[in-house]
Amino acid sequence: MPAFDHVLVIVFENKAQDDVLGSSDAPGFNSLASRYAVLSRYHGITHPSLPNYLALISGSTQGIHSDCSFCLVSARNLADTLPRAHRTWKAYAEGLPEPGYTGASFGRYAKKHMPFLYFQDVTTSPSRRRRVVPLRQFPRDLAANRLPSFSLVVPNLCHDMHDCSVATGDAWLNGFLKPLLRSRKLANSVVFVVFDETEGSLGANGLIPALALGPAVVPGSRYRGATSHYGLLRTIEDAWGLPRLGRSRGAAPITGIWR
Repeated sequence: MPAFDHVLVIVFENKAQDDVLGSSDAPGFNSLASRYAVLSRYHGITHPSLPNYLALISGSTQGIHSDCSFCLVSARNLADTLPRAHRTWKAYAEGLPEPGYTGASFGRYAKKHMPFLYFQDVTTSPSRRRRVVPLRQFPRDLAANRLPSFSLVVPNLCHDMHDCSVATGDAWLNGFLKPLLRSRKLANSVVFVVFDETEGSLGANGLIPALALGPAVVPGSRYRGATSHYGLLRTIEDAWGLPRLGRSRGAAPITGIWR
């Protein structure tokens, strides 16, 4: 496993694999799939959205079964393990009105897609809350060489395909990633693009679109092992020697696609 300089995770919403991969509505997504790596058996954990996001950063749904706005959990998560390994983190949310905002929604921003704000050790710490920032901060951090080790990037409810079309989300992703993937500052880094879950009417464990992008990836490769948010978390943990959280202990890391 490469010891990545940076790991970015971009999360979209509620699409099955064949809604995007191979779809004429997603030319940007499919171009990236052909140039980088496809995680062909990536599946969601449950329904609805929030428990999947919690699983991604803590290895557990934390007993949450809804998109509650103000529930809090007390559990270890990446905000705990990354700093202890001398790694940094930040979460970028499109439409967030100000750093550390804990309201349920604002325009097309939805708190249920920002998992760090559901952990007590984040919400009770002003310095940690300030690491949850509006997405407009991302290009500034990249230009100033302040990009953290781990970045969670959450588009708004339209650009993440929750409320708008696959084509709309595809155009947003293409615009966001073009300058990013050209940047020399990400020479030894990886960008994961995943979805939280399939549509609610489909099985919770349905296959969802997932890609690994960047110079660290073997072009045109494919990871065929069954994986999920737990496997993605385990991959990040193994790359940086982090302690394993929750069900990531039993998940296999994503391998065979790295240079």
